[in-house]
Amino acid sequence: MNHLIFGGSGFIGTHLKDYISKTLSLADPVYSYDIKKKVSEDFTILDIRQRINLKLDGVNNSVIYNLAAVHTTPGHPDHEYFETNIFGAQNVCDFARKNNINTIVFTSSIAPYGASEDYKTEETLPMPNTPYGISKLTAEYIHKLWQSEDPENRKLIIVRPGVVFGKEEGGNFTRLYNSLKKGFFFYPGRKDTIKACVYVKDVARILYEAGQKEKPGHITFNLTYFPAPTIEEICITMAKATHIKAPKILVPGWALKTAAGSAYFGARVLGKNISGIHPDRVKKLMISTNISGEKLSQSPYKLQFSLMAALTDWYNDCESVGLY
Repeated sequence: MNHLIFGGSGFIGTHLKDYISKTLSLADPVYSYDIKKKVSEDFTILDIRQRINLKLDGVNNSVIYNLAAVHTTPGHPDHEYFETNIFGAQNVCDFARKNNINTIVFTSSIAPYGASEDYKTEETLPMPNTPYGISKLTAEYIHKLWQSEDPENRKLIIVRPGVVFGKEEGGNFTRLYNSLKKGFFFYPGRKDTIKACVYVKDVARILYEAGQKEKPGHITFNLTYFPAPTIEEICITMAKATHIKAPKILVPGWALKTAAGSAYFGARVLGKNISGIHPDRVKKLMISTNISGEKLSQSPYKLQFSLMAALTDWYNDCESVGLY
């Protein structure tokens, strides 16, 4: 069986490729595709915004993992989310149609739920309020249309991960760790903000196992701890796992947003980029992503790493010198 990873050089894609390669024999090839301008023996440049034309032996006996996306928010003009995430979904599904491929594993996001404090399950009506969330929800429906054309044979697994963390993430958890280590982190307005999150090694395993084990049809899983941890629980656990001090100071939200806005826009005037403290990021810290992971916890794919085990494992993978 072929394993085709679109978005294979990204954070999740790299971990998925490594997981499949270590799990399977060499008789099951793993093909990795991405738009990034680099080439290695197991990596091919491909732009999913364009029609996909690949010539592979036994291509119909393949699993597609569609991870390719423009996702960083803030960070891109609105049109880029729609061009990549929507055109990409259409082209991946067209490629599957053309080559009689019957399994697609699609990595969506919790962004289609929209920003609110409400508790959300897989049955909650999506109400996206960002270009990224709208584009991801549209991409989900494009994949569902593909599956519905041959429901007796095609299977579609959609996963909606919370914040995915792990080695070489370079995102929210890495920035949090660096702030904690330097003593710069303060709780923004509250300590009980719920933050849905999941370890990348669990994500890679779930993508592979669900693609192998699910029967024809479509299923959606939120990928997050159940219950999802609060920002205080994340900070305390991260501090214990990495042997640094946990934060204690609570700063009013308005003060932190004002400071972040002044720093960000002041840097822009000086021609510098400090997007890590973008005021929109501070705002996101103050809003819960109250996503349910209960369905996943009751499935065969339930998480194998607790939050403490995941952060400790990540720390060990970094030779116990930090989180990067």
